[in-house]
Amino acid sequence: MPNVTAQYLERRPNLPLARSWAAIEADDLIEIPLLGRVSAGMPIEACPEAGSIQVPTRMVRRNTYALRVRGDSMIDCNIFDGDVIIIERRESAENGETAVVMINDQEVTLKKLYIERSGVRLQPANERMAPIYLRNDDIQVIGLVMGVVRQAELAA
Repeated sequence: MPNVTAQYLERRPNLPLARSWAAIEADDLIEIPLLGRVSAGMPIEACPEAGSIQVPTRMVRRNTYALRVRGDSMIDCNIFDGDVIIIERRESAENGETAVVMINDQEVTLKKLYIERSGVRLQPANERMAPIYLRNDDIQVIGLVMGVVRQAELAA
């Protein structure tokens, strides 16, 4: 198996997500749980997996874990198929934040979350994909994206 170099991207605050990523050095590494996959596309069944990944210590906060991204609905936010996203466990999100959301206690997806009068809009960051509209009671925020680990051959 070839040795693959990872690129670490950390989210800078107060910037639109598509422009908020800054590359950081892999100085001191720490292991965090890699809990499975999340769909950047149509929601998929939540299937927890046991694993781990090493990330720079500055990417880790309290209640941090990682998920591997499958799909291309978040490409305009610089999150691609095969990336590993670093998640801070949270139960709420502000309008426009990129969140991992559980739908009806069964499926998970990665989308930008917007709270609207009629419910919740899960907005992909890919103009070719349609948003998902749900009632507030149908979703549960389980974390916010705080960083990305990308394999070097996937980096643009």
